[in-house]
Amino acid sequence: MANKEHQTIEVACPDCGASLKIDLDTRSVIAHTPAPRKRTFEDFETAARAMREQEDRKESIFRQSVDAEKNRNDLLEKKFAEALRKAKETPDEGKPLRDFDLD
Repeated sequence: MANKEHQTIEVACPDCGASLKIDLDTRSVIAHTPAPRKRTFEDFETAARAMREQEDRKESIFRQSVDAEKNRNDLLEKKFAEALRKAKETPDEGKPLRDFDLD
């Protein structure tokens, strides 16, 4: 029996850019080479600047949450007072109707 060499082709994935080696006889992928990773930042200075901006953003969000927590008690008291005022203004209509009361 003669040694038959397998025919293969290499194809670039249109989605991720990876290289796929495909065996034509079995029509299956026999090798996969991932696409090279792109750098997020071009240089160290740009990465450091981005980190400082992210820290500033975190600090700002934290300050906003602290301020909101300080004012939370006042806000809840105002909401309660408003709900109490509305409850006093609406007349009581007696017991609320239930579904089986309507039968």
